[in-house]
Amino acid sequence: MKIKISLLTVLLFAFQAAFSQESPFFKGYDWEKNPNYKIEKTSEDIIALKEKAVTEFYFEEEDLIEYFLEHKVLWLNSDDAIEEYNKIYLPFSSSAELLVNKARVITPEGNLIDLDKSKILTAADEETGRQYKYFALEGITKGSFIEYLYVVKRQPGYMGKKAYLQDEYYIEKAEFDLFSPENLVFKFKSYNDLPEVKEDTLTTGKLHWKIHLDKVEKLENEYQAPYNASRKFIVYKIDRNKAGNVSDIVSYSKVAQNLYSFYFSEYTKKEVELINDFIKELELSKKADEETIIRKVDAYIKTNLYSQDVYSDDLENLELILTNKVANESGVLKLYIAVLKTLNINPEIVLTSDRNELRFDPEFEANNFLTDFLLYFPNSKKYLSPNASGTRYGFPMPFVTDNYGLFIKEVVVGDYKSAVGKIKYIEPVTVDKTVDIMKITVDFDKDNLTENSVHLDRSFSGYYAMNIQPFMHLIQDTDDLVDSFIESITSEAETSKRKLINDDSDLFGVKPLQVIADFTTEAFVEKAGRKYLFKLGDIIGEQSQLYQEKVRVLPLEEQFHRSYFRTLTINIPEGYKITNLEDINIDNSFSKEGKKLFSFKSSYKLEGNKLTVTADEHYAENKIDVAVYEEYRTVINSAADFNKIVLLLEPK
Repeated sequence: MKIKISLLTVLLFAFQAAFSQESPFFKGYDWEKNPNYKIEKTSEDIIALKEKAVTEFYFEEEDLIEYFLEHKVLWLNSDDAIEEYNKIYLPFSSSAELLVNKARVITPEGNLIDLDKSKILTAADEETGRQYKYFALEGITKGSFIEYLYVVKRQPGYMGKKAYLQDEYYIEKAEFDLFSPENLVFKFKSYNDLPEVKEDTLTTGKLHWKIHLDKVEKLENEYQAPYNASRKFIVYKIDRNKAGNVSDIVSYSKVAQNLYSFYFSEYTKKEVELINDFIKELELSKKADEETIIRKVDAYIKTNLYSQDVYSDDLENLELILTNKVANESGVLKLYIAVLKTLNINPEIVLTSDRNELRFDPEFEANNFLTDFLLYFPNSKKYLSPNASGTRYGFPMPFVTDNYGLFIKEVVVGDYKSAVGKIKYIEPVTVDKTVDIMKITVDFDKDNLTENSVHLDRSFSGYYAMNIQPFMHLIQDTDDLVDSFIESITSEAETSKRKLINDDSDLFGVKPLQVIADFTTEAFVEKAGRKYLFKLGDIIGEQSQLYQEKVRVLPLEEQFHRSYFRTLTINIPEGYKITNLEDINIDNSFSKEGKKLFSFKSSYKLEGNKLTVTADEHYAENKIDVAVYEEYRTVINSAADFNKIVLLLEPK
């Protein structure tokens, strides 16, 4: 979503004339004319001999521009690596100019194959229509080096940018340099044990900061790891203008004021009329409480407004949005606030990041942490994601929760209106709100013990219902939906009864979606002489299992807290007994500071011929540190272990 931030032209550029400028760095930089690249014998698929990125801010007459240089030398030693890197994509856009672009292949024998200009191609994304450029490299064989160098002239990005210095392959030399005019001072922060960026005081005529590293170890991606958030990277931003004695240029207080002026502006008479007409379409009950109103507004906007991911003044114009029902992401948020405020509901705007990509840093103010909008409702302490059409109130996009964020609140004192911004933690939706409850009763056919009659009663709430319940009005064949839940248990079933309860879109977040079905199957029992093998574990459906061949390096990041409650009632056939009931008992959990964070427990109770099995599972932590990964894996695998339980039925 585009954040409305002023350009700060006066603060940054009014005093540049007082400073002389050296030529841009890229004009004196080139690759080696006769390279002699070598790699020691290794089994690695890819190694980077060099990865250099240089960004330079430069005054061109009265405009500040940015030159971005990237230079890489990669050694490719497998077919997969060659396939991945035979096309090199360039950061090209309609507002950027490609000043330098060249690439070459150095074969294992040392032969140079320079890229022909005709192999620098332009293509368009079929969905967005956006154009991009790429190098199409040829002549690559195993053991070849590919080298490319390009320079882009573009609009400057200085309010908060990220630069990685680690990848999934080993890097012999990783370098990042930033140059700026003598009056513009930048600030940096390093993450994930990366050394701090240092200022090069020997450079003259401009300011220069750099971080040059030798031998950066590769960081391989792992299952459900927050990979990009875990790589070594820096974040940088402009901090002050020495000429104008202006400091703290990038600050969240400025962001709060700018956003407030855009999203909380006074409405024209025409806009007020259209807002009230829109509210009439909601058909709200006069007795509706705040949460009911918010749910209705949220669902109505997401099902009746068409959102486009493009910048356009018309798509942010409230009058046009209300008239045409079309908006971009900023326009959608503006509509939410206009409607809710008219209904006397005052949400706070929250700006945060996707913790799977970049965890919000509460100690370093930079706008690249402000990527995702939420609306927060203090009375209920709940959130909604205005621009995620598949979500609903109370259940925002999960990866933006369990993270810090900038909360922007309107403040009214008499006739004076303003906004204050405060960094707070966005608590995740609690474990009791996303629940999968399964109740199953199993009977054996008296004449054929390999056939079971199964009664399924299963309900879903929270994130587990969110992909279905809000969209029930779009589902034409509900029998297929019920059958899909049966098929998650077994594909060999003959269904005699299907029923859905709370299959109303308006009930999401209020009542769980409930599925009831009766079916017969021979999938759970096998005959073994006079004995029968009953596959108890299969009844709960296939469960995921975490395999770990190597020692875990990265933390694991779950989307949301969740609970499972399973009650399996098995009516043992007359004349039979189960001889291995103790196999049912599984109990694994992990607690921290007295709080149980994740657990799996299965147990049984036998009353006559009625066997009742419970298998409950809870996860009240999203961020699984490496130190407790094995405990987490044990709990996750407990459900898979339960899957393997086979009960032995023997004649009494």
